[in-house]
Amino acid sequence: MPRRREVAKRVILPDPKYGDRVVAKLVNIIMFDGKKSTAERALYGALEIVSEKVNEEPVKILKKSLDNIKPMLEVKSRSWWFHLSGACRG
Repeated sequence: MPRRREVAKRVILPDPKYGDRVVAKLVNIIMFDGKKSTAERALYGALEIVSEKVNEEPVKILKKSLDNIKPMLEVKSRSWWFHLSGACRG
């Protein structure tokens, strides 16, 4: 939290090969020690292998797999007051 001014939110540009922001975000997550080209090479290679096996567009497969691993329902933890109120004591 800066003291002087609000930090501007950075805009993630779309991926140069597929033109999709999800792919660019995944490359940034995979990237280690600032080696973006290595992360791109690994991701592009994996997407090519999967697209050859499934015979679909790689971006469509990636988005479908991300939807499969996302939680369908958000689970919130109970507050400390719930435990003290006796509601969980039975």
